[in-house]
Amino acid sequence: MKRLPLVGGLSFCAVCLIAAPAHAEEARDLCPDRPGLGTPACTVAPGTVVGEMGLIDWTRESDGAARTDTIAAGEMLLRIGLTGSLEMQAGWTAYGHARTRDKATGRIGRESGVGDVTLALRQNLRNPDGAGFSVAVMPYVTLPVGSAPLGAGDWSAGLLVPLSFELNDTVSLALTPQVDAAADGDGDGRHLRFGNVVGLGFALTDSLSASTEIALYRDRDPTGHATEALLGLSAAWQPNDGTQFDVGFNLGLNRESPDSQLYLGVARRF
Repeated sequence: MKRLPLVGGLSFCAVCLIAAPAHAEEARDLCPDRPGLGTPACTVAPGTVVGEMGLIDWTRESDGAARTDTIAAGEMLLRIGLTGSLEMQAGWTAYGHARTRDKATGRIGRESGVGDVTLALRQNLRNPDGAGFSVAVMPYVTLPVGSAPLGAGDWSAGLLVPLSFELNDTVSLALTPQVDAAADGDGDGRHLRFGNVVGLGFALTDSLSASTEIALYRDRDPTGHATEALLGLSAAWQPNDGTQFDVGFNLGLNRESPDSQLYLGVARRF
């Protein structure tokens, strides 16, 4: 069964949580991975669990031959604080459905499936609560347990180096350079993919925030090299110290990028 690796990964996370000491320290502000294109440098406090879920995600891609609409639901991320500066992550998407319409013939194709499992560690090197200047390293590996349209067909791995700077009390600058051994488009082998996300975050009120980002990725897939350019806009609302709701919109800036993406999600600390 393709879901068994996920069960194993989550079981391992649970063991790590039990083994991780619950150090007494001042509670950190909730710092979810979502929303946005980039990745924060902050880590979850030891003995704490943060669950994040993409409730719905719609992506549209169109070229001269076809238009594809992909819907994803149940994009789950589990984050567990292992030490004061180290966390473990496990991610999986429960459902994806793609509808492709051939513009010449009008023929419609459909496929549905589940996503791959991603396991990651994030080691913060400075200010794990994300305050001031914060930096982390985050290696990850993706296990090919999913199926089309979400599954890549082969394993992949990579490294992210999230950085953030608080410019003042309300504005912050964030960068997420990364390099990947990405799965080939034909699902057999890997290739180099690298890029960066640069964003500005704004604390509008004590509970409401927004961000704008630019992402550039170079993908050297053997089937065809491409440069993806995206503009991201997102907003988040935290009604209390442990919960966040978010909404985001990404816009493709060139022909090699998805046309648009709209998503909604939630994060909860336990």
